[in-house]
Amino acid sequence: MTGVEQIVKDTTLTFEQKVVALARYAENSVQVLNISEETQALRDAGIICDLFEGNVPYRPRYILPNYEKFMKEGCQFLQLDPPKNIWEATNYLLIFYKHVPSITTMPVYIGNIDYLLEPFITDEEEAKLAIRLFFTQLDRTITDSFCHANLGPKPTKAAKIILEVERELENAIPNLTLKYNEETPDDLAIEAIKTALVTAKPSFANHAMFTEDLGDYGIASCYNGLHVGGGAHTLVRMRLSKLAETATDIDDFFNNKLPHAMTCMANYINERIRYIVEESTFFETNFLVKEGFISKDRFTSMFGLVGLAECVNTLLKAEKLEDKFGHSQIADDLGVRIMDAMEDFINNFESKHCTVTNERLLLHAQVGIGDDINTSPGSRIPIGEEPELWKHLKQTARFHKYFPSGVGDIFPFELNAANNPEFILNIIQGAFKEGMRYFSLYSSDADVIRITGYLVKRSEIAKLDQGIATLQDTVVLGQGQVRNGKVYERKVR
Repeated sequence: MTGVEQIVKDTTLTFEQKVVALARYAENSVQVLNISEETQALRDAGIICDLFEGNVPYRPRYILPNYEKFMKEGCQFLQLDPPKNIWEATNYLLIFYKHVPSITTMPVYIGNIDYLLEPFITDEEEAKLAIRLFFTQLDRTITDSFCHANLGPKPTKAAKIILEVERELENAIPNLTLKYNEETPDDLAIEAIKTALVTAKPSFANHAMFTEDLGDYGIASCYNGLHVGGGAHTLVRMRLSKLAETATDIDDFFNNKLPHAMTCMANYINERIRYIVEESTFFETNFLVKEGFISKDRFTSMFGLVGLAECVNTLLKAEKLEDKFGHSQIADDLGVRIMDAMEDFINNFESKHCTVTNERLLLHAQVGIGDDINTSPGSRIPIGEEPELWKHLKQTARFHKYFPSGVGDIFPFELNAANNPEFILNIIQGAFKEGMRYFSLYSSDADVIRITGYLVKRSEIAKLDQGIATLQDTVVLGQGQVRNGKVYERKVR
């Protein structure tokens, strides 16, 4: 049976999922990129991974339109005037989202949604109905959990309504982040925590930290911090866990294996960028560019990594828990040394089309994919080896500073935590003071859970396990992470 037939006859795929799979199959039937033999060898070994972006990059991976501009000016291409009321605002945004591409074919960023809708809230009951319908349509039509909306940091009536609605709906889509700083009142943060315990969203972003690194930013896809009005051309990641296995010792890793792999991967990223910018015609033809909703000079690209913990443990030949990453000062210091080496490389490697980041790539703690085995997301401590909460927070905070384009940790809380959300807020505040960039939580009994950075319902994974097609394509990724990544076994706090 051919690959095309396998896709067509797959009973677990919906019609829309088959269309996307067939398009990717066609794209991957040709080669247009100039890839060195050394780089290809690292790709074949699974050390360099482009996360299924495809062989012909024809659109940026992540796009963050300036939705504020759309709400103020409308869109000529879509024949939409600026909205005048809550119904037009929600309807016009849904129309606009349909035309925002990404690696998933669907929008990965839908704006600081509370700020976008706040001017149109006159009657709160009417607004709640409109927002409920708006979020229901998002969940049923943007069938991909990498769709991400932002809230805050300042309080709005819209944010309060959105949190109430999401708590009631218990939808997996869209993902949500609350930008949190001193302007965020405790009552809004408490409402966010109550909603997160039910629906695993919103996560909390350290707004001061992101703003200092990026300026005007949005959180897209899983937890990716990128520039509004721009985005990321590409995200390629390195499996440090696999790279460590090729090194004879720590010196060989630092002197030979890591520099070689970083050079190959960075050159591969630049080649993908080159094709998108110079050959694909995206930036010459797309209406988002023509009307100023995005700009080529607001794009960067992401140098991702996974498996830092396993890399450290392999290099140290650590077998006992007390000798491993997250538990040993020696192991954690080695992790910092690896990150310092990678940061130094990134700071000195030129990527000419990444104008907004001074022609430099951005480090990214990638969240992992379904077929990652014995490879933890980004710089996280492996599931099943988590220390006590305060130790965990202090350890992970050492690494968050390295990743301006995204890093995060996930903390499930026991059921009775809902009775004391103020306690969780104190934990988040303390974590941010320690230097954490991004904090995610959910309740141990919730149906909606955070897999790595995206959200999936346990009940939908159960359907897929029975061979039943599911509406959201990310359920397949979640199923893989449950099987291989021990997601259900996270330490409950």
